[in-house]
Amino acid sequence: MDEKAEYLTQEKFDALSKELEDLKTIKRKEVAENLEYAKSLGDLSENAEYHEARETQANTEERIARLETMLKSAVIMSAHHGNTVSIGSVVHLEKQKDKSKVKYQIVGSEEANVSEGKLSIHSPLGAAMIGKKKNDLFQVHTPGGKVDYKVISIE
Repeated sequence: MDEKAEYLTQEKFDALSKELEDLKTIKRKEVAENLEYAKSLGDLSENAEYHEARETQANTEERIARLETMLKSAVIMSAHHGNTVSIGSVVHLEKQKDKSKVKYQIVGSEEANVSEGKLSIHSPLGAAMIGKKKNDLFQVHTPGGKVDYKVISIE
């Protein structure tokens, strides 16, 4: 797997593309208008509106640059159906200590959301799962110590 690539679902790619377009067309115009208005208020050294507008402009341009870079390096992932865990897999795990079960989909870092069961491939648990097969045992090092898992199934 390419470390520089950003793994995205088609839906997330489309959403980020729309966000980029909105930032370039709508948000940039709003920021420019706010900047002009703030300049018209006078003394720029003590003009809070001007400084706020400049900060908003910098944040907007930074987000545009980040999205452009991300979308250029995007790899569209599809649902994975195979015998080994990889990006796009839905994995059912069992913690060996207490036999509790969890389910995660392995996704790129931009889509990761543990509360939705979407785990980044770059997270310690996500990285440890890659390449594992059904019934494989593996260990993850966490701040609380080592945790042992077993792969129950892969979708």
